[in-house]
Amino acid sequence: MTDHLQTLKYIKSDVLSIWVSSKEQAGFNEYFSSLKQCLKKRFGVVNVAFLGFEGNSLIPVEEMANLTIETKLNAVSWLMIEANFYQQKLVKVPYILKEKDVYTMMTDMVLFQAEGKNPIGVLLVEATDAWTDFMTTDYGEELVETLTKVLQRIRENCEVKVNEDQYRKLYNMTDLFHSTMNIDLILENVLKNIKDNFPKFNVELILSNDQDRHTTIDIKLFDYLSERPATIEAFVSGELTTELASDLNCRILNAPIKGRQAIYGILQVSAPTTYLFSTTEKDFIRILAQTSGNALENAKLYHQSHRLVSDLQLINETSHRLNMRIDINDMLLFLQKQLMKSFQPMEVCFAFKQNDTFEVTDASTSLFHAEKGQTYIKHVEQHFEYTDDPLFIADFSRLTPNQMEYRSIMAIPILMEEKINGFSIVLHKEPYFFSFDSFKLMQSLIHHSSLAIANSILRNQLQEMVDLDHLTKLYARSYLDQYVEKSLKDDQSGMFLLIDIDNFKRVNDTYGHQIGDKILMQIAVQLKEMIGARGICARWGGEEMSVYIPNIAEKEAIDLAATIVARIPNTTDPQVTISAGLITWDEQYRPAFQSVFLHADTALYEAKNSGKNRFCIHDRFYLNNLQK
Repeated sequence: MTDHLQTLKYIKSDVLSIWVSSKEQAGFNEYFSSLKQCLKKRFGVVNVAFLGFEGNSLIPVEEMANLTIETKLNAVSWLMIEANFYQQKLVKVPYILKEKDVYTMMTDMVLFQAEGKNPIGVLLVEATDAWTDFMTTDYGEELVETLTKVLQRIRENCEVKVNEDQYRKLYNMTDLFHSTMNIDLILENVLKNIKDNFPKFNVELILSNDQDRHTTIDIKLFDYLSERPATIEAFVSGELTTELASDLNCRILNAPIKGRQAIYGILQVSAPTTYLFSTTEKDFIRILAQTSGNALENAKLYHQSHRLVSDLQLINETSHRLNMRIDINDMLLFLQKQLMKSFQPMEVCFAFKQNDTFEVTDASTSLFHAEKGQTYIKHVEQHFEYTDDPLFIADFSRLTPNQMEYRSIMAIPILMEEKINGFSIVLHKEPYFFSFDSFKLMQSLIHHSSLAIANSILRNQLQEMVDLDHLTKLYARSYLDQYVEKSLKDDQSGMFLLIDIDNFKRVNDTYGHQIGDKILMQIAVQLKEMIGARGICARWGGEEMSVYIPNIAEKEAIDLAATIVARIPNTTDPQVTISAGLITWDEQYRPAFQSVFLHADTALYEAKNSGKNRFCIHDRFYLNNLQK
């Protein structure tokens, strides 16, 4: 017995070594290799195998890293041998295993299963006298318990290691998604991430049709008429589906790209027909698709809001222009220009009622002055005889047996004193060319042309709200973005200074928000006084402000930043200091639009962390920030 106790101690020492080295191992198979060496050393066991538990099947540990259909077909059902371990963990190898050539010589079978958990696996051994002598003692049971605990921990560690890299990439990608509204960048990173994790598989993005977005990414548009049933099911249900596509000689996994409001497409992964996606892989792909769906939705909403702002600006610009003292022809020519620019039609018509008939004006394109344009005019006239609702036709050829050259039509009535006094028509040869958003915008544009005076006042008020911050009277963030983007394209150099008031929360807590607002206005006055007409000052948000000056040398920009930081404490009451981040650019270094703000924000962060009441400048050469 003393020998058995010593053997157990040796084995525990070996197992401890296996556990310590587990951090350096790549997979469960490598742990088993170490265990085999231990069994050979202590018991002389040479013929040994380990079957790992996976989905109610027992699979050779060597094949668990890359499951295939063949692996599953050759696997041993756990239900077929579970009963053998009813009262003990060590039993003789049953016939169902011995009939397999590879296990014919095996004699003993050991189950490793922690209480309340799924089995870890089964160890098959061709017993030696030393093995049998040891395992028939109480020390054998203790050995099984010890190995069970270690193997359970090792298996859990393996699962963590398998998931760790994937989810680290997913985290990094999610972090990127929260910092960008660039749809192309989002789609690029979805494809890159999935290809990095499944480099041997084919990956495809199938997105729903979106006519307002043109991407450079290689994508496929979702088509109900041509997509596979499993793909349609995933798109409609929002649930992940898999399909063995024998005709394509592959196994397809469809993960819906869904946000909180809608499903935007399918992330489709194609693997060899013999490959089986594990639960972990499915979860990873599902989370990746859902994360990208949320990011895509946010970007779409962001761009949609910008488009709505742009549409509103178009309406206001038109109303303002039409408010000027110009004759009807100049007014209609201007409207034609606006319609051409906004909707890209191929033909435009303005017609007004004269003695109960509609006369085409000179502001219309040549088509409507020719005979072939009368077909479209008559159809619109007949429509407005019975209703004053706008007309939107996606494919005119479906309404008439004749072959129509122009198939997309939008027609908006021009109302005077609530009666139709004319109409505007836009045409395009392609069907479904105009979006419904374009239709709504054209309605607004034509309607507002008859309300120029009222809307001129509205536009001035709205423009001020859009362009200026109501408290500081500095420019708003949206105006600054446009200004900087244009400067990067047109100017020779520039500087951007991002400013943050130090300890501003303490000021609000001590003196109240009214004093905090007073300080914001004091700083705004100083900034406008120092910058003048050379550039613009803007309120970035909260207690943050910014300065942008085009065509300025780097040294002058640094001197100006230093002056601003030094001046603010002397011109505020109660006194506050500021921290700032500076980036400059010129012909040799012209950063991307979004990079300007990112680098300035990083430099500001550096200034905050290095003591406040100072500024730091982004170093374009070494990609870090040096304190000035």
